[in-house]
Amino acid sequence: MKIAFYTLGCKVNQYETQAIGEALAKSGHTVVSRPADADCIVINSCTVTAESDRKTRQAVRRFRKNNPQSIIVLSGCLPQAFPDSETLLLEADIITGNKAPEKIPFLIEEFLKTKKRIVSIAPHTKDECYSTPPVTDFSNRTRAFMKIEDGCDRYCTYCIIPKARGNIRSRSLESIKREAEALSEKGFSEIVLVGINLTSYGKDLGFDICDAVAAAAKPEGIKRIRLGSLEPDHMSDRLLARLKAEPKFCPQFHLALQSGCDKTLKRMNRHYDTAFFKQLVERIRKSFENCSVTTDIMVGFAGETEDDFNKSLDFYKEIGFARGHVFAYSKRQGTFAASYDNQVLKSEKERRAAVMAKAARQCEADFLKSQIGLTEPVLFETYKDGFSEGYTENYARVKLKTDKSLSGQILSVKLLSVENDFILAKKTKP
Repeated sequence: MKIAFYTLGCKVNQYETQAIGEALAKSGHTVVSRPADADCIVINSCTVTAESDRKTRQAVRRFRKNNPQSIIVLSGCLPQAFPDSETLLLEADIITGNKAPEKIPFLIEEFLKTKKRIVSIAPHTKDECYSTPPVTDFSNRTRAFMKIEDGCDRYCTYCIIPKARGNIRSRSLESIKREAEALSEKGFSEIVLVGINLTSYGKDLGFDICDAVAAAAKPEGIKRIRLGSLEPDHMSDRLLARLKAEPKFCPQFHLALQSGCDKTLKRMNRHYDTAFFKQLVERIRKSFENCSVTTDIMVGFAGETEDDFNKSLDFYKEIGFARGHVFAYSKRQGTFAASYDNQVLKSEKERRAAVMAKAARQCEADFLKSQIGLTEPVLFETYKDGFSEGYTENYARVKLKTDKSLSGQILSVKLLSVENDFILAKKTKP
């Protein structure tokens, strides 16, 4: 059977899609890139925002309409968080969650035998262990993602993810090392470690994120280790010192700020304030030469006043993030914040998002300008219109004019000038 995937959401979802694909291939199926060519379409859903839910439902209905003979599988976070929502998605033949993606081949086989709709959503339990199958490749990418942790115990008032993902579960160090070796043998030179609450890695096993970095860096062929989103209050001086001592660690710190207003942070149940965050950034920049600090920031949280928003905007500018993902608060049923008073109007959230995004673009431009004149190693990933594109260790996007693709190669280049959201470069002499 030919099977295609449609993945929404985060890098963890992308990893799990790869794991599902490999499990299906082992069962004798063929993974294809075009849904039009598929006998079965697996939609791996996200539910972090109401917009994510809308896109998932839209995808299910679109694929059913365009592929009436195909088996439609809905998996991932939406059905896991809202198991009763299957009644809204009757177009799907199989509905399952994110707890056991390796079971999808068996669910497909069962459907083929019975031709009866299957709803199989196993709830997360407090005693469950990490169970996502490892992967041996990462299709059509130069950098490989590696999921090392699942679940979250933070319970931010706006977030449905603890319900969708369950408690913290960490992957063994030996498993991380084995997968890094497999990815190295496939030609990957950079691994991005990802998780639902990445900095909680090892909390259940007596390890920490630095142990995972060291395990992933073991293979000689792996030249770079990058981290996904980090919780600021987990970034201790001891942790920073260990990361600095790892020569393969890329000094890009994606610190999830969420708001630059202390009142809003408290209502969000975030575990730090702006003074702590600012001091952390100062320590990072002092310890890691030419590092970058990137972030996620939310606007229009329930109860956020214009003054609160302006404080958040000013703090974003003060920190000077190298890059920022700006998004509007989305009311999620089942979270504490859904019952908060003074919900911000959609039009106002959109206005604030536009203002914050403009500030984010200016900060990014300032960061890129600060890189001009430097000579930096770049891992090249894509080739388009005569330019090879890739990223520096601190995640500045670079373009280099070349006659052919340099995909997968790490080369030192001199950074010349900023063009939009990237830096033009030239090769350095050998």
